[in-house]
Amino acid sequence: MVAQRAERPDALVERGAPAPTEADLVVLDDARPAWRTALARVGAYVALTKPRVIELLLVTTVPAMVLAAEGWPNWQLVVSVLIGGSLSAGSANTVNCWIERDRDQLMNRTRRRPLPTGRVAPVRALAFGLVLQVVAFGLLWWQANLLAAVISLLAMLFYVFVYTIWLKPRSDQNIVIGGAAGAAPVLIGWAAVTGSLGAAPWVMFALIFLWTPAHFWALAIRYLDDYRRGGFPMLPVVRGVPAATRQITLYAALTVVASLLLPLVATLSWIYLAAAGILGALFVGRALVLQRTHGDPQRAIDFFTLSNMYLAALFVALAADVLLLD
Repeated sequence: MVAQRAERPDALVERGAPAPTEADLVVLDDARPAWRTALARVGAYVALTKPRVIELLLVTTVPAMVLAAEGWPNWQLVVSVLIGGSLSAGSANTVNCWIERDRDQLMNRTRRRPLPTGRVAPVRALAFGLVLQVVAFGLLWWQANLLAAVISLLAMLFYVFVYTIWLKPRSDQNIVIGGAAGAAPVLIGWAAVTGSLGAAPWVMFALIFLWTPAHFWALAIRYLDDYRRGGFPMLPVVRGVPAATRQITLYAALTVVASLLLPLVATLSWIYLAAAGILGALFVGRALVLQRTHGDPQRAIDFFTLSNMYLAALFVALAADVLLLD
């Protein structure tokens, strides 16, 4: 008699079977070495935090700290803020996964996440997310200051209650308002260095706030059918792809305007201005290409990728400007 090979849980979901429960995974866990089981469980919890999303947030945090310090800040502070910010963002993302676990199971892009596949039990995911925020708040308060810790907590609560629970399932403008949470890291970084907020961090906040809709709507165009199946009223689903591409171009242009306002409230040189001008022209240009091609899905994902590169390169140029002229 030939023993049947246990199938992977994501393969079961792929075939449309109900997501396996934690008990269903015991057989799978017993079939492999203990260290691999432990590693897989750790990986599942890490996946809940959406580390690729966190990476981009960190790219904006450090340059904000450099600008606030007018040079390189204390290394211990930088590391502490990066860890605390990652834990706080990871907390928000984990609770987001917990709230949307049923909808995630309906979407091709998300149904292999740890909760839809049953790799993590819902109650454990929620507890994990809440613990991350408690640790983040304590670390930022201890190593930076109370203001930075409070901003991180408010950003997490905003993302969960305003964006995930209220706006995302109800409004096609969800990401416009919800983008405030993703723009918070620059405020956290600035507050950690100075203990206060001024015009410069708010301009950086506005820049990321305006960048977010163009960035996210491109992804929504690429996964239009997914969001429709998931029941999310994303702009391309509700108003159509042509309307979404026009809005992407508008928000891309507004993002560039915000980037050019930063030298008016911060000491920056031609290095940043040149980078902002060149990168901005590329950013808007690619948005226009997406609009002219009527939201072609491949063009949409290309623009999404470019938007990540645009924001990262702009903030790297910001840090380089400060450090080179320090």
